[in-house]
Amino acid sequence: MAKRLVLVVLGLGTALAAAVAGFAAIAGGPIMGPSARVLRPAFHGYYDGHKDTYLSTDVSSKAEARSMHVNYSASLGTVKGLPEIYLVQGRAAAGQLAIFGSEPGEKDYSPLWSETILTWKAGATPVVITSDTQINKIEKMGKLTERDAHVVLNCPIIKVGA
Repeated sequence: MAKRLVLVVLGLGTALAAAVAGFAAIAGGPIMGPSARVLRPAFHGYYDGHKDTYLSTDVSSKAEARSMHVNYSASLGTVKGLPEIYLVQGRAAAGQLAIFGSEPGEKDYSPLWSETILTWKAGATPVVITSDTQINKIEKMGKLTERDAHVVLNCPIIKVGA
């Protein structure tokens, strides 16, 4: 009787394992293991006038990695042809956030970003910038400058429309 019970339990265990493996195959991807929840700071940034939510996980600058409390990755700095993330340095309007040059669903979206620094010129009154189109207009008016920081950030957008 005990032997029969052991065989039934082993048979059920095998069937359960096969069902889990079958479900993973149906789900259509490699198995990453069980998921877990972690607490991680999330940020908001603008794209074309609305807010998106993003994470910041890695950066190609050691100094920025230290100040942002994220991972440093030198190899990120070798990636080219990325969309821009615009960050205002110095004076800024209250409520200014990062500005993205793309978002999920756009053909050029990438979680990796080329960091571009925006600086308001002397005498210009900062306004909240919410799109790259607005950046171009303000630059043409001679009120704002931009420069390539030569830094790549890994900041995946996790929610479109905050």
